[in-house]
Amino acid sequence: VEPAPIVHRDVKTNNILLDANFHVKVADFGLSRLFPRDATHVSTAPQGTPGYVDPEYHQCYQLTDKSDVYSFGVVLVELISSKPAVDVTRDRDEINLAGMAVNKIQRCQVDQLVDDELGYSSDEATRKTMTMVAELAFRCLQHNGEMRPPIKEVADVLRGIQDECRAAEKGGKRGSPCSPNTVHAPWDSMSTTPNTSQ
Repeated sequence: VEPAPIVHRDVKTNNILLDANFHVKVADFGLSRLFPRDATHVSTAPQGTPGYVDPEYHQCYQLTDKSDVYSFGVVLVELISSKPAVDVTRDRDEINLAGMAVNKIQRCQVDQLVDDELGYSSDEATRKTMTMVAELAFRCLQHNGEMRPPIKEVADVLRGIQDECRAAEKGGKRGSPCSPNTVHAPWDSMSTTPNTSQ
């Protein structure tokens, strides 16, 4: 018998850790819930970090297996935009990164969403990679949870993007590597947790 699935309820960049070999570890299961196999949802008061919480869960108090998918969509947008999930200094309709991303992707303005430092305009392969990640994030950020892909499909699509990126790299169609082995740029965390790594 397989164990019951777990819904994390607080998927965000601060809870996704990388080890020395860039293997991903998910942290902070303090809000997680075991999800009954035969249930479509669990009725519970919404918990999580503003900007990452599934809007259906927030409005209807119904936690589903797609609630974490929404939160992961926000993480994907953070990765390609280098913007925080919530920023009150942005224009009113762009305070919430998820809403901003959905609007820009719907309007085919991915170039206005992606961080310039990622080289979106540098070559076709980079542009294609960033667009595929943005389109996957768009699917994850659907307001209606039933329209979101299952998390396994999200992982499969990301593996496919990675494989395509590596193939382009080997074929010499890319100016920069898909993913760096090290990061040299300084980065200040916008979290409430003090940065103790310095």
